[in-house]
Amino acid sequence: MAAELTLPQLSEKHRPTLDRALAAIRSRAYWSPHPEHPKAYGETAPADGLAAFEAVRGTRFDLDQPGTDGWTGGEVSPYGPELGVEYPHADPDVLLPAMRAGMGAWREAGPEVRALVCVEILARIGARTHEFAHAVMHTSGQAFMMAFQAGGPHAQDRGLEAVAYAYEEQTRVPGRADWSKPQGKRDPLELDKTFTAVPRGVSLMIGCNTFPTWNGYPGLFASLATGNPVLVKPHPRAVLPLALTVKVAREVLAEAGFDPNLVALAVERPGEGIAKTLALRPEVKIIDYTGSTEFGDWLETNARQAQVYTEKAGVNTVVVDSTSDYKGMLSNLAFSLSLYSGQMCTTPQNLLIPRDGIGTDAGHKSYDEVVADLAASVGGLLDDDARANALLGALVNPGVKSRLEAAASLGEVALASREVVNPEFPDAVVRTPVVVKLDAGKPDPEAAYLSECFGPVSFAVAVDSTADALELLRRTVREKGAMTVGAYTTSPDTERAIEEVCLEESAQLSLNLTGGVYVNQTSAFSDFHGSGGNPAANAALCDGAFVANRFRVVEVRRQA
Repeated sequence: MAAELTLPQLSEKHRPTLDRALAAIRSRAYWSPHPEHPKAYGETAPADGLAAFEAVRGTRFDLDQPGTDGWTGGEVSPYGPELGVEYPHADPDVLLPAMRAGMGAWREAGPEVRALVCVEILARIGARTHEFAHAVMHTSGQAFMMAFQAGGPHAQDRGLEAVAYAYEEQTRVPGRADWSKPQGKRDPLELDKTFTAVPRGVSLMIGCNTFPTWNGYPGLFASLATGNPVLVKPHPRAVLPLALTVKVAREVLAEAGFDPNLVALAVERPGEGIAKTLALRPEVKIIDYTGSTEFGDWLETNARQAQVYTEKAGVNTVVVDSTSDYKGMLSNLAFSLSLYSGQMCTTPQNLLIPRDGIGTDAGHKSYDEVVADLAASVGGLLDDDARANALLGALVNPGVKSRLEAAASLGEVALASREVVNPEFPDAVVRTPVVVKLDAGKPDPEAAYLSECFGPVSFAVAVDSTADALELLRRTVREKGAMTVGAYTTSPDTERAIEEVCLEESAQLSLNLTGGVYVNQTSAFSDFHGSGGNPAANAALCDGAFVANRFRVVEVRRQA
């Protein structure tokens, strides 16, 4: 097919961005090519983005994919409105062979072309960030500003980060080499050798409900940049953001002269459960998954033909030993517990506080005082309904609401959850966090704090000492996993002890955060999301290991 996007065009436009991304992953310094502020996208961008989102509602989302055997949909916004979008339902017996048909040309294009095509896809998505923000908001329940930032520039950053790592790993080996082995008085042995990064096969990306783009883009772009076709299987409640992504990718691939079927969409009918079926297909060689531990474990156990990357449940913990900024600590924790109603895989759940209290710049504070002051800080942050709606968003599904309501019976409630009315979307289910006091003094294998309670639920757990807190932290990370660990201490020895636990158990640690950086937020190109070293996730977003096994290097030797 004729290419409308040529390599010189792509290189001139995007090679500087790729080079900056490569420099960023090496330096780990802050960098982002994607603006976080809505005004950066032009004066008409907000209205244009909303209009584009509204225009797709109630339509049939045709992708011109092979194997379409019907239509399905049914997304309902956590804010109330039905989206009314119908998506193509695919017959995998037709679609998967069609996806594989384009692999040869995509492989032969090489790492640089693949990377530049991926950057073009991200650039076009970036230009439509306002539209994508509404799609993320009305499928995940995130408030608009969070949907705009996390679902837009931050997700695009993570996608570009994966492209940079993919390029770095594929070009680590030269494309060709002249090999000559001296033979003394005899002529040397000489060979011409070529080395080609070859894809594994079809990559299946199983999307999540809460962060469809942020969690989806790393795997999608890591696989595509390493030569693999990508079949995107969205969560049934969050199809639109990934359907828009697939459409953009298919358009760019076609314009660059490649088979658009290198990226395709698989949407399930209600109750169909196609993720299991697709995961066991012999064509599927890579799987990226974010979601429950149960299904993640099933994938790791059963999809043996595939390289499986999972992010599952974990129990995130904050150890509170002491602080030199009591007010700042409380403010930072309050924001972390409240953001997106705690519906983040990085939100702290367990706050481990010595029952004898902690030392602070405001004097000694007892356990009860710390918990009461934290409850007051959360309450003060969310006492204005407009601010509360902007921070909390909406509960993503009824399961979160049920866990929130049940949490009040688990212990003494230090901060009760309250209902917040959203005047723009009166059907939205908006709730403030609940903080429950628990005691780790008596061993209890069924203790609530030993399992993930996803949503706006936090446990203030009384422990006998900081040493006991570290032992509970170690046990929790080792047995249940953690995406994040936080700690507050003024003691260098305690800081080192906490760090040692996290190093031994492979958990990402944030120490003494009291300003505008929060334990549940990470920055692409610098921060690692997860470690791949504890049960919460078997991979990190993003490092070399996340991309290097998505391709193999095949060598061809020729007599010189």
